[in-house]
Amino acid sequence: MSDLMLDVSQAAELKMAFRRHDWTNADIKALSEGGILGEVLMVIKKRAQIVRTEHLIDCSAPPFCPEGWTVKKHKPGDKKFEFDPARISLYQSKKQKKEAIKGNELYEELAAWQFLNANVLDHLLSHQNLIPKKWRFKFIFFFGTIYRSNNGDPCVRYIRWSGHHWECGWEWLNSGLDNRRFAAVEKTHF
Repeated sequence: MSDLMLDVSQAAELKMAFRRHDWTNADIKALSEGGILGEVLMVIKKRAQIVRTEHLIDCSAPPFCPEGWTVKKHKPGDKKFEFDPARISLYQSKKQKKEAIKGNELYEELAAWQFLNANVLDHLLSHQNLIPKKWRFKFIFFFGTIYRSNNGDPCVRYIRWSGHHWECGWEWLNSGLDNRRFAAVEKTHF
């Protein structure tokens, strides 16, 4: 056992590193418990490696469909789409930044692009730790899947931060989308 003494400047370095990487107090507590820090030290000393967990989503599969709804349009994506926030852009129309735009207008504006479909939305709801914190206070729409609700109107699902967790909602395509609403699209098509 070492006689480790953490001075103020080292504590400040750790604090800045935690902030840079969006650590929460709960994350720091989990790091401090059990043998996790011992495993991190093994990586630092090059006696172990970190193996990244892949979050592969089958975007070609039929999407979840709420009871009483039907799928009107579904743009299938990759069979093995790896979720990586760096590959995703949150798009807004130039018009939308000034005034609300109808959802179907935004859909048509993006028609040739690869928007993410509801399979990604449902994966994110099941793995909320993957959703970037910078997406909070935004409504993220997944225009790759358009539904027909039980009354026959076309709609699209979105995720939003409730203040405690992420939840799913939906909006009619003929509704106005304001400057808090974004379409999730792959950056390679942006």
